[in-house]
Amino acid sequence: MYRMRHLSVTIALAAGWLGLGALQAHGQEPRLVGRVSDPVRVQIDLLLDSARAAGLPTEPLVDRALEGASKRAPGDRILLAVRRLVDELRTAHDALGPRSTGAEVTAGASALHAGAAPTDLSRLRTLRQPRSLTIAAAVLADLVAAGVPAETATEAVLALAVNAEDDLYLAFRRDVERDIALGAAPEAALALRLPGTAAEADLSATQQGAQRPRKP
Repeated sequence: MYRMRHLSVTIALAAGWLGLGALQAHGQEPRLVGRVSDPVRVQIDLLLDSARAAGLPTEPLVDRALEGASKRAPGDRILLAVRRLVDELRTAHDALGPRSTGAEVTAGASALHAGAAPTDLSRLRTLRQPRSLTIAAAVLADLVAAGVPAETATEAVLALAVNAEDDLYLAFRRDVERDIALGAAPEAALALRLPGTAAEADLSATQQGAQRPRKP
């Protein structure tokens, strides 16, 4: 009994909040208390326990439940959304490998939700090795959210994977989103901003202009 109490205190101190750690040690997420119905909360707590046991990040699951609660979504829809995210996190973890970080798995799950395939994540992992792919996967999801078709966004992110650092990915996303906001079609904005594409287009236009016969 003493050992169990000592273990709970250790976990609580590591979490930085005694009350939070104690509740989580008993399988109850305190932030959900009073935000969702008790039956739904119990089911979500079970999903959180299952995710922890599988080595999956749980914070995105809590965030998803709280988001649904803030929007006053029905309990069954909140539970369905959390379950779907558990599946996406598990698939992302499997695709990225056991050494993937929680941030990478979370970003990978967002990319899957946006339309990427598990094989795309595995390929991205291979191309980015040994660098983190958190930003790259997040950019993929953001591009789809901005209106770029999932397949096109995936191809662009993979095309940049070998040489692009995180700051280039972020600048690429920013430029594409800005062009879309200014009225450009999403696919056109991506094609224009993809390194090499714009230069090749300019070169092609120049060559075509040089080949046109001059008017007398």
